Amino acid sequence: MKIRTGFGYDVHKLVPGRDLWLGGIQIEHTKGLLGHSDADVLIHAICDALLGAANMRDIGYHFPDTAGEYKNIDSKILLKDTMQLIRKEGYELGNIDATVAAEWPKLNPHIPAMKKTLAEVMEVPEEDISIKATTTEKLGFTGREEGMAAYVTVLLQKV
Repeated sequence: MKIRTGFGYDVHKLVPGRDLWLGGIQIEHTKGLLGHSDADVLIHAICDALLGAANMRDIGYHFPDTAGEYKNIDSKILLKDTMQLIRKEGYELGNIDATVAAEWPKLNPHIPAMKKTLAEVMEVPEEDISIKATTTEKLGFTGREEGMAAYVTVLLQKV
């Protein structure tokens, strides 16, 4: 069996006046992530990890932020399309290990809903998705609550 690993990383700025979407769910917060799409930093990092593992470039290549059809798009659509792309090449998800760095809001209470939503969109078992949350102990842009970052590794299997 052939397996491949991939790594994804994404960052978005936190700004007032936007909804906060993370892991495919909306989270109550005074700020949201800024981006061309809904700026779901976790889904974007997952897409990059999946595409990287399949040697298919990155999310910006497939879904450019210069294209009008992706303006304010729900990132779950991008994730569903990414899964179709990698499956077309004969890959299936082994597992995801993700970490979201954010000072506030606290994300741990939202992780079960994120896992459920991502599993449904990707058509994989929830047990194949691990999501962790951390702070940066008030250090850096995440610590100052200027933005959020997501780090993701994936394992793909050639089927």
